[in-house]
Amino acid sequence: MQNDRSHKRRETALEKLERLTRIERGLWAEGFKIAGIDEVGRGPLAGPVVTACVSIPQDKLIPGVDDSKKLSEKRREALYPLLLAAADYAETCFIGPEMIDEINILQATRRAMETCAAKFENGLFLIDAVEGLRLPGESRALIHGDALSYMIGAASIIAKVTRDRYMIELDEKYPMYGFARNKGYGTAEHIAALRKYGPCPEHRRSFIGKILGEGYE
Repeated sequence: MQNDRSHKRRETALEKLERLTRIERGLWAEGFKIAGIDEVGRGPLAGPVVTACVSIPQDKLIPGVDDSKKLSEKRREALYPLLLAAADYAETCFIGPEMIDEINILQATRRAMETCAAKFENGLFLIDAVEGLRLPGESRALIHGDALSYMIGAASIIAKVTRDRYMIELDEKYPMYGFARNKGYGTAEHIAALRKYGPCPEHRRSFIGKILGEGYE
């Protein structure tokens, strides 16, 4: 008796590369040089928001790139040096808690995106969802762009690994919050530590007021 259960064939690395470069290949055919921009760290209670702007030549594409959230930490770490070696442009920008509290997380993210992209001139920028940035070239915002565009996916990996490494370093300075594990996000462990020890300088006061009550906003 034939097994009638449906089996979805797993996408090969080459097929994924073809799918994720569909947008880029169309733009390369039009003569554009392309960079992707993405951010990591808009939601955490602590630590910076980190953005990356990355451009990889068509003949140096690294298989395995995807939205960083879909990749394991081990896979992101393996891809990170390969992407940096292949890139002809790769810049990151950190904006810390004090500035996030001063101008809000959206404006901090926008400023970080503009800063990391500032030296990539006369190109076309593919950006995950954010519109209206002041960039030295044309830009196109793509909803869920890190899952649709190779360049945005590459930027998401660079930003994610960069920020995660920074939060692991912070864990050595502030071990009570578990930053190496939670990366600053509001896990139960992190919130319990906040209530026990209070905030450190890496906490975003505008994010923790509802947790700790008045006086921390």
